[in-house]
Amino acid sequence: MPFNTNSKQKSLKRRFLLILGVVTFICVITLGVMVMFWDAMNLPLTGWQRYLFGAFFIFYGILRFSRLLKKDNEEE
Repeated sequence: MPFNTNSKQKSLKRRFLLILGVVTFICVITLGVMVMFWDAMNLPLTGWQRYLFGAFFIFYGILRFSRLLKKDNEEE
């Protein structure tokens, strides 16, 4: 398997920010799913409010991840 020698290697800062962005994406999506489906959280919300609040977290996570990918593609 030949290596692509024409591409530049990412700096340590860019790699760290990419990993941090992916970890943040996973945490926010997990929090959204927990709010929606985990009844032991004891949130004083009705059923549809829990789903709406959880969907907000999931949407925010997807938005952050798409911005991360867009920013990473523009810098290359």
